[in-house]
Amino acid sequence: MFSPQTIKKDFPIFTYHPARNATHSVAGGPDLVYLDSAATTLKPRVVIEAEKEYLEHYSANIARGLYPLAEKATEKFEMVREKVSTFIGAESAKEIIFTSGTTDSLNLAARLLASRLEAGDTIITTAMEHHSNFLPWKELAKKNGLHFRVIPLTEKGTIDIEILKNTIDERTKIVAFSAVSNVLGTINPVKEITTLIKNINPSTIVVIDAAQAVSHMPIDVSEWNADFVAFSGHKMFGPTGVGILYGKSSLLNTLSPVTFGGGMVIDACADETVYKEAPYRFEAGTPNIGGIIALGTAIDYMKSIGMENIQKYEHTLTVYALNRLRETFGENIHIIGPTYPEKQSGIIAFTLSTIHPHDIAATLGEHDICVRAGEHCASPLHKSLGLHATTRISFSIYNSKKDIDKCIAILEEIQTMFSK
Repeated sequence: MFSPQTIKKDFPIFTYHPARNATHSVAGGPDLVYLDSAATTLKPRVVIEAEKEYLEHYSANIARGLYPLAEKATEKFEMVREKVSTFIGAESAKEIIFTSGTTDSLNLAARLLASRLEAGDTIITTAMEHHSNFLPWKELAKKNGLHFRVIPLTEKGTIDIEILKNTIDERTKIVAFSAVSNVLGTINPVKEITTLIKNINPSTIVVIDAAQAVSHMPIDVSEWNADFVAFSGHKMFGPTGVGILYGKSSLLNTLSPVTFGGGMVIDACADETVYKEAPYRFEAGTPNIGGIIALGTAIDYMKSIGMENIQKYEHTLTVYALNRLRETFGENIHIIGPTYPEKQSGIIAFTLSTIHPHDIAATLGEHDICVRAGEHCASPLHKSLGLHATTRISFSIYNSKKDIDKCIAILEEIQTMFSK
């Protein structure tokens, strides 16, 4: 098993020595405790260098120029499509569409599917979804006269399968849900849920938000049998502004482009415009070339550690943190989500006494501890729980039990301070 101290050396933010003011650092450094990886992961040096190399040494556009720099950029770019395909278990690299992030991917999926829907059809999502997997479907339903159904959660923080089963019928055209909740940390059994949906209505399109799963556990989209899977590069140690939309070839080949411009057309002058094959017809314009090339390096980095090793290590941290939080704060802490850690990823959301989560996060920040506070872009979930906000800590490979201990120690101080 790898050591977090060894891993930390791979991340420049931990070796940076910032100027300091009277209370806390203004940047990273060896004292930084970063517990916000669900928002974005930190970037290893090899990823930073990969993007830098593109910008400095072969910063040409792709799929256009015939000169060596452009050919090298195109080759490096397309190699990443192959890497992503292999990494997630896709059948073909032609099932990989590059986007600007999970949000862009899910909005693209909604636009692509719009022409297949008729008034009276149903779109289903769940109460645990990030806004990115909620609002596109809500707006699509509103615009097209569709029924929009939101499946509630059980008391254990899981999708209510019985209600889902009874909601699906012959008019259910799309079901969208997360592989892992970005608030509860719930790990959903994607394969089982997809099988359930397809058994009831084989024509239903299943869309998976995998943003919180892709860097924390092995995933296999072919085994999941979902039609679309979306995720972001910046949540898997890659740059921001890069995303993936996986789509089954059998589906992509039936869909028409919804964004138009350079790079996706064969004959723009014909009466019936001739577009390139999938996935290229869905990638109009110049993409984030350097970011996508760096994403390929991020995938290599994760594979060098091993996804099973990452999952096992983060599970150990989650169990340790849950136990320590409960032992330390008892009835004063309310941890939302699964009641057993086997069904939970490295995400823990909670409320502590009557202290507002924003006060907790701001005070922790003064001690170089980074956490998230608020609704985490999941207001339907918080509303269903009767909560205005929660504090969220989330782990990655650069975290340690020492980080958790420091966070809990400051939480104890915060509790004492706000009880006076």
